[in-house]
Parts: sequence; C-alpha cells; structure tokens
Amino acid sequence: MIRLVLDSDAQDLFGLLSLCYAEYPGCFVDPHDDLPDLVAPSASYAATNGAFWAVEDARGRVCACVAVDFPETGTAELHRLYVRPDQRGRGLGAMLVRQAESHAVTQGASRVVLWSDTRFTTAHRLYRRWGYTQWDGQRQLTDISRSAEYRFEKKLQNAGLANSLKIA
Repeated sequence: MIRLVLDSDAQDLFGLLSLCYAEYPGCFVDPHDDLPDLVAPSASYAATNGAFWAVEDARGRVCACVAVDFPETGTAELHRLYVRPDQRGRGLGAMLVRQAESHAVTQGASRVVLWSDTRFTTAHRLYRRWGYTQWDGQRQLTDISRSAEYRFEKKLQNAGLANSLKIA
C-alpha cells in the first residue's frame, strides 16, 4: 500500500498539497519558491538518506504522502505529511508516520522533529495524540502564505515503535 515516491509523482504531489492548502484561508502552493523538494521528490530526499513515501487511491493517484530527512546526526525531520480530504479518517496518516519513524530508527535517529503551520490545528491534535510534544514559540517563514509554524518533537525508541501511534 505504501510505496516510495517517484520523481514522476511531482504533479500528483503538487495537486495533493493544493487540495490540502485550499482548506486554509491564506495558504497557497508556490512550486517555484516554496517547494523545491517537490520538483524531483525522490531524488531530493534520497540525497540525504531520507525517503519520501506515497499511498495511491483506487485510480492510481497519490492521495497521501510523507517524507523524512536527517538535518543532523541522531535527528530525523518529518516533512510533507498530507492526506487528501476524501481519504482522511482511514489511518493513512498514522501509517505513513510509522513508516517514517521506522526508517528514522534504521538510520540511527533517536528523535523526530517536524514543523507545522499554525493554521493546521487538526494535524496538531493528531501529532500530540501520536506522542509528539509541541514546543513553545513559533518560527515565521517568508513564503507566499506568510506561514508561521509550530515545532513538534518526539523521542524514538527501538522497541515497540510499531505500536507507538494510536489509531482511533
């Protein structure tokens, strides 16, 4: 069900992000300046021992995705967790996060960090339920959406990782 993203998935990924961003006033997809990793998504993450995964719908279109890379030794960073609105509530996000966390453990990471737009409040509730802690403060980006983001972090453990997320 989960597969590695191909560079040829770029158009589907832009479409997925566009659908997800459209739910939030003031959120826009700018493929030229804000999302350079989506131009060649597989190559972008493979270059850093990271990975980018997708789930396809019944018609073969990408309907959910997640990526992970390693900005420093022992730390994984989660990126691009998106689930198309009509596919939510099926556990796809949790499944993808487990995949990314498992990969992080195999690469020697002891923690995962992620940044999430302050407007994505539903996602924040999921991150907390999955064991992520929200840090105080936020960072301001200079993207087209003028995003402000919260930082979340989770310590990883080798044992019991597969059961670390609660799907409800």
